[in-house]
Amino acid sequence: MDTFTKSSGNCVNAGGASRPPRRLLEQLSDRIRVKHYSIRTGQAYSDWVRRFILFHGKRHPREMGANEVEAFLTHLAVAGRVSASTQNQAKSALLFLYKEVLETELPWLDEVESAKATKRLPVVLTPAEVQRLLAPIEGTGV
Repeated sequence: MDTFTKSSGNCVNAGGASRPPRRLLEQLSDRIRVKHYSIRTGQAYSDWVRRFILFHGKRHPREMGANEVEAFLTHLAVAGRVSASTQNQAKSALLFLYKEVLETELPWLDEVESAKATKRLPVVLTPAEVQRLLAPIEGTGV
């Protein structure tokens, strides 16, 4: 029977021989399953981690920290012009990666340029709003 050491990501079988360490995205997937996250959340988190790694020239996240996370999230908001909820999802994915998989706490990310939340217009006007709009209009109808 194999045993898994969380800190190294290695498996050691009963004979003491170790298998090669699991790849980062496999470890991420394992932690997502252990925490009972939905399949779609797991897919989204894996995609954000992949994009983060590619953005930084395929560097391993263990070699990076808060500055690189801030740079990536700021890039999403400024150059990528993503919505606030999209940026928050990317941030959650990266915080999950560092906390749950790499077991590293990131300092609070103050320098992140937040995506601007869009203001929503009402879809339907209330009767009072319709009266207020039509009251100043004069003339006869068709």
